[in-house]
Amino acid sequence: MRFLLLLCFISHSLIAQYTWVQGGIIRGDSTSKKIALVFTAHDHGEGADFILKALKGKKASFFLTGEYFRNNPNVVNAIKREGHYLGAHSDQHLLYCAWEKRDSTLVSKEEFVKDVVDNLAELKKQGIDHAPYYMPPYEWYNAEISTWAKELELQIVNFTPGTLSNADYTTPDMKNYRSSEVIYESIIQLERKKSLNGFILLVHMGTHPDRKDKFYLKLPQLFDALQDYEWVRIDELLKKGP
Repeated sequence: MRFLLLLCFISHSLIAQYTWVQGGIIRGDSTSKKIALVFTAHDHGEGADFILKALKGKKASFFLTGEYFRNNPNVVNAIKREGHYLGAHSDQHLLYCAWEKRDSTLVSKEEFVKDVVDNLAELKKQGIDHAPYYMPPYEWYNAEISTWAKELELQIVNFTPGTLSNADYTTPDMKNYRSSEVIYESIIQLERKKSLNGFILLVHMGTHPDRKDKFYLKLPQLFDALQDYEWVRIDELLKKGP
């Protein structure tokens, strides 16, 4: 009994060290020199081969939509073969809540459940019956979405703010366009000023063809610059036990 109580205490202590927003985890233990590199993909994923080669010796997490699973079975098999985490990212890449008013949910509970369950069905086809972490489409969600996800035994995770890595999808015609060099420097500067301990670092597996400057091509340079960190799967960064 005492052992079980100790395990519960340790588990709750670890969870308390995480950073939460709207019911989702956006950072792991900020005292641990570990980074979870997470990739998302829906209709673009041309960087898959380069990314998998760059990751040799490191572990990462891939959150893919049902559409991506169905259209790219060879890539999915390669990701699984390399021992990376495979998780859901919605089936049809729906926008769950309004950009300008986050607490305004744009889908019904039934639509949400179908979107997620259809995505999980693609995971099961890969022999993955349990993928407890869920990256919402557009990396955008609210507390209601988090509650619905938990009812499906899923914990929402999202990227850690502070760098510009989430802007690696932008194209030159956009006002918020950021070059890969600017994105890279934002990561390095944040590490120098603070740290990237427990960071969930987002990179898109592919971008619209109008973006020629692909940030994922800088991964080898990034790994060299951040050699003091251990690159781990999301389920290792957020493990609930000792």
